[in-house]
Amino acid sequence: MRIASLIIALSGVAVAGGSVYVAQDYLQQQSARNSAGADGALVTVVVAGRDIALGQILESQLLRTIDWPRGSVPEGVFTDLNDLIAAPGGDPRRARRAIAEGELVLMSRVSDFGEKVTIVQSLAAGHRAMAIEVAAETAVGGFVTPGDFVDVVLTHGRNDSLRAVTILQNVRVIGVDQDSDERSDTPGIARTVTLEVDPTEGQRLALAQQAGTLSLSLRAEASELDAPIVAINLADLLQDVSPVPEAEARAPIVVRRANVLDTDL
Repeated sequence: MRIASLIIALSGVAVAGGSVYVAQDYLQQQSARNSAGADGALVTVVVAGRDIALGQILESQLLRTIDWPRGSVPEGVFTDLNDLIAAPGGDPRRARRAIAEGELVLMSRVSDFGEKVTIVQSLAAGHRAMAIEVAAETAVGGFVTPGDFVDVVLTHGRNDSLRAVTILQNVRVIGVDQDSDERSDTPGIARTVTLEVDPTEGQRLALAQQAGTLSLSLRAEASELDAPIVAINLADLLQDVSPVPEAEARAPIVVRRANVLDTDL
């Protein structure tokens, strides 16, 4: 009787375990169908198989296809490699902007067959590309790279009339010398930096280049504009008393001595 009871118990455990496995497998299948969309369908989309630089020709070794839920396919995606690769002897498509490995290849990021690609394609609507001369001491020691955001500071005048004023804020760098690849992170001493400006900013920049020395101030990416920055003169720096924040000036000075209680002076 004991053996029969044991066999029945083991059989029950086995059946229960099998039921759990079947239920778990069913739930996984249902989850996969739900993630694929209401109808459970997947479509093939084209993504970058490796990093693609601005202006680079789209070739088969740079691209690959993956499955994507039909219900969440973004507009402008490619579903066939043949729509991107030029026929033998034909003019190729090029990347209008840098495309990272694994990123969906969208129509907005690639050119037509045979279309010329330059930094013009990377400009926002209504903006211009304008270059300024820089040196190591005016371009953050060479740490400015394409894709960074900078302020532009003009220094002009002589002797006591010397002054500095921030003429532009939060301007995107689109090129350093001949390099416009935003994935570039290697510092270098540049001679020119190309900025993305609107027409009014372009006029201010052109005038400022003739008025004095332009310096770049590197800032956090896509940060908000500061309040208007007041220009300063040389006389503002040559003060008889060094500038100290008001809160700190009111705070008592504490001197610490060995084996002596703290004393406020």
